[in-house]
Amino acid sequence: MHHKRNAILALALLIPAPSIGTWMGMVAAEGTPLGEWAFLASKVWVFVLPLAWLMLVDRKRPTIPRPVARGMAAACLTGTAIVLAIGGAYLLFGRSWIDADVMGEKAHDVGLTSPLIYLGGAAYWITINSLLEEYVWRWFVVTRCEVLMPRWAAVAASGFFFTLHHIIALEVYFDWRISVLGSIGIFIGGTTWSWLYLHYRNIWAAYVSHVFADVIIFAIGYQLLFG
Repeated sequence: MHHKRNAILALALLIPAPSIGTWMGMVAAEGTPLGEWAFLASKVWVFVLPLAWLMLVDRKRPTIPRPVARGMAAACLTGTAIVLAIGGAYLLFGRSWIDADVMGEKAHDVGLTSPLIYLGGAAYWITINSLLEEYVWRWFVVTRCEVLMPRWAAVAASGFFFTLHHIIALEVYFDWRISVLGSIGIFIGGTTWSWLYLHYRNIWAAYVSHVFADVIIFAIGYQLLFG
């Protein structure tokens, strides 16, 4: 019971933060210092909380897991499938559903004014941010969910939690059709990476699969903005 209470508290402290930060930064206080600070604070919170929880509540020393080959075949297979699904959805629907002019205005507002800046941001998001997300949403969130529910439910729940704040961002940039399609895709991605984490018990397989998804997303974004 003690472990379950701790798991519920950990999820309650973490899950709402990215949605609040995204909503403040992109909707309620967009373009203001308050919105920028709220967005930044939410990012810091979700990355610091798991580490602090590990040391202060779980009473364990933090370690950096070494990259391992276990699960890489599954990572590449799922990553390739995700690339094909996203690329196919874009070719079938995205080119007619996405308003490139509106997307360009939004990108300009956040400073993505040149291909070089865009590629620099993409490099960070693909290599560093995706790893941090695996650390938060797979290692921390999945393991807390696993305490509260069966493994299949933990996979689905963590995928759902991972999707929530992305829905807000999608609503800002795209119309409802892309928002719905994108939300479904993010949920599938989140559940896939959660399954990889639980199956192989390391974040590296999930991370590699995640990188595949980010590469195709940023490639499409580049084509829309600068292609």
